[in-house]
Amino acid sequence: MGSSRIFAYLQLTRPANVVTAIADIWAGIAVAGAWAFISFDGSILGNEILFKLAWLSLSTIGLYAGGVAFNDVFDAELDAVERPERPIPSGRVSKSGAAWMSFILLVVGVIAAAQVNLISAAIALAVAILAVLYDYWGKHQNLIGPVNMGLCRSGNLLLGVSIAPSLLSSFWPLGLIPLIFVAAITMISRGEVHGKNRNALFGGLSMYLLVILVIAAMPIMHGTPIFEVIPFLALLCYMIFPPLIKAIRSQDPKLIGKSVKAAVISLIIVNASIASAFAGWQIGIIVLLLLPISLWLAKKFAVT
Repeated sequence: MGSSRIFAYLQLTRPANVVTAIADIWAGIAVAGAWAFISFDGSILGNEILFKLAWLSLSTIGLYAGGVAFNDVFDAELDAVERPERPIPSGRVSKSGAAWMSFILLVVGVIAAAQVNLISAAIALAVAILAVLYDYWGKHQNLIGPVNMGLCRSGNLLLGVSIAPSLLSSFWPLGLIPLIFVAAITMISRGEVHGKNRNALFGGLSMYLLVILVIAAMPIMHGTPIFEVIPFLALLCYMIFPPLIKAIRSQDPKLIGKSVKAAVISLIIVNASIASAFAGWQIGIIVLLLLPISLWLAKKFAVT
């Protein structure tokens, strides 16, 4: 397989987006309090947590990459009209080849999660099913579609929390944060091709504000100093609001696309904010280190 063929297959997986999914896992692990036990000193507990972090990170890579690649499989005919440069309609990747790659990636995601515990495997399987459901059916539904996509991210965050399964019963409501944020992105993205979706843009704006307010309240509820979270939220506002406001003013599909791209990448900042609220600013910085990687990949691969 030549380098151009490999690049085409990588395009299907949206590498910059995959990095944002890893941030979900790392934030979930912060919620579970497991970062405090990660070490490289050779201790049994430190190695165990480190291996679980690695398995869950691999799991989300498989789940996200497989899910978004299946999206192109199901959209092949539509992309032939609206996005003929995409790997499948351009002929650089066969539809059957893309489907097999997507399926294998999803299976890898579930198997990797199973190396942590059965609860993790069950959550990974649910995320895989939700992703395929969205690709095939959910994205065509005005109300259910954004919720469907948001549930994939919710499951991904809880997959990180599942490193300590007993905590899921306490922290499952945190899954509402990525659900609302991603539902907002999905709703806004409806105008990426044709524009003229002002109501959806304002709806997305209000949902972003809700997410920011909820995260800002977390330090108060969790007992973390609020100054540890504020810088991350300020960066989040800087990333998502200027391009969204421009899109609202112009209704230009290209500006809507830029707004969506900024929000997708900003999922890393959302996760860094959550991590800092539960585990301190140092862990928030660790999660935030994924941002430059995602931004670099976004220059080489499409985000939407």
